Amino acid sequence: MKSYQGYFIDLDGTTYKGTKRIPAAARFIKRLQRAGKTVLFVTNNSTRTPEFVADNLRHNHSINVTAKNVYTTALATADYLATIAGNHRRVYIVGESGLRLALKARQFVETKQAPDYVVVGLDSHVTYAKLETAVLLIRAGATFIGTNADSNLPNERGMVPGAGSIVKLVEYATQQKPIMIGKPEALIMRMALKREQMTSSQVIMVGDNYNTDIRAAINTGMDSLLVYTGLSTPAQVAKMAIQPTYTVNSLDEWQVK
Repeated sequence: MKSYQGYFIDLDGTTYKGTKRIPAAARFIKRLQRAGKTVLFVTNNSTRTPEFVADNLRHNHSINVTAKNVYTTALATADYLATIAGNHRRVYIVGESGLRLALKARQFVETKQAPDYVVVGLDSHVTYAKLETAVLLIRAGATFIGTNADSNLPNERGMVPGAGSIVKLVEYATQQKPIMIGKPEALIMRMALKREQMTSSQVIMVGDNYNTDIRAAINTGMDSLLVYTGLSTPAQVAKMAIQPTYTVNSLDEWQVK
């Protein structure tokens, strides 16, 4: 088993299940912290700020981290656009406060008037008017950015529409493929590596979902650890052409080196 300096870790299904604790995850994080490892929670959720996520981990899941330990698709989107935008920093946003604040912090200006980019993420208050504006602006020449392709996300009511459902609607109406940021794309992983000043060989991606977490690692040339506490099952994973580097039933099984 290889020694890793950095651990990129998924949230829902890996660190917790909605509001339900996964005690092994809290113990796992404490072992990593004691060993001096870099811990970064990498999440496709663009609606929450890193401060909100860290506060939830501390108060509800006994995981003592700060906002610096959280990397969202909102941050990754803002970081990526900052590398290509130059002075072209006008954006139209379909999304929530986490996305808006991340883009504003990188000096992007929200506007409906000839934006350079249309960024589409999860928006629980989305309206036809917002989608209509996004479609028309993209068809007029704005670059189409999607935060992530998740078709669904779990909440107390079940598997509700995720950001990918909204992105797909806009894609269908514009007949344009977006630049996608979140897992399983390599973009969010490359942005996270750049932020932590680490290489892919130094980091392992830990998650419960083969199709997002593990594929993101594969697409980035990173090792991966799949834990069977969430979405993917051993039977499903066994059918995959490329296997995770490691699998465990519980994070208690993982030895930190």
